[in-house]
Amino acid sequence: MPGRPGDAASDRAVRRPDRIRLGAGLAGVAALVVVGGWAGLLVGALVAVAADRLLRRLTPRAVRDRRLREVADLPLAADLLAAALRAGAPVDRSVLAVAEALGGPLAERLARVGRTLLLGGGPEEAWSHLRPVAGADPLVAAALRSTSSGAALAGALTRLADELRAERSTAAEAAARRAGVLIVLPLGLCFLPAFILAGLVPVIVAVLGDLL
Repeated sequence: MPGRPGDAASDRAVRRPDRIRLGAGLAGVAALVVVGGWAGLLVGALVAVAADRLLRRLTPRAVRDRRLREVADLPLAADLLAAALRAGAPVDRSVLAVAEALGGPLAERLARVGRTLLLGGGPEEAWSHLRPVAGADPLVAAALRSTSSGAALAGALTRLADELRAERSTAAEAAARRAGVLIVLPLGLCFLPAFILAGLVPVIVAVLGDLL
């Protein structure tokens, strides 16, 4: 039987420290070969330690992709949960239904929320499974507030979904503006020498000619 996605992710997490050590060791050996001698040994050791620390700070691509998927699915999950609640389903069943319909890493967290509620766990314990998701704090707060005060959760979820989409749109526009600047900057640097030669050099030559 093929392994589950969670098993593959676990295997990658186990193998990652070995890969980091291997990469750091190779960097140290390369520094030793380039520098050579006793100085090479010292530089190689320093490079290996620095590379090990740097590589450990880098977030694996699979983790980044998972986090991005969770953030992207959050507005839809809020809308689906609001619809299920308006249809009259209890919170635990609604959360489990959304998890089954949604799929992906956020659905796994929602399934843990739903199972915890279904088995009688406290709201704080159940909804804490969503706290690691960026942007999910308002959803968690609304769910806990609904439990303690009886506030309507469906309406809060709909508003939250709209706010999350608006924030995503604003972030996309800002990223597009930054991309435009990054694209124009190299072009400007390419034209800068020509501008200096065509515009400034003749002026400097003329001034020097007058002075001489």
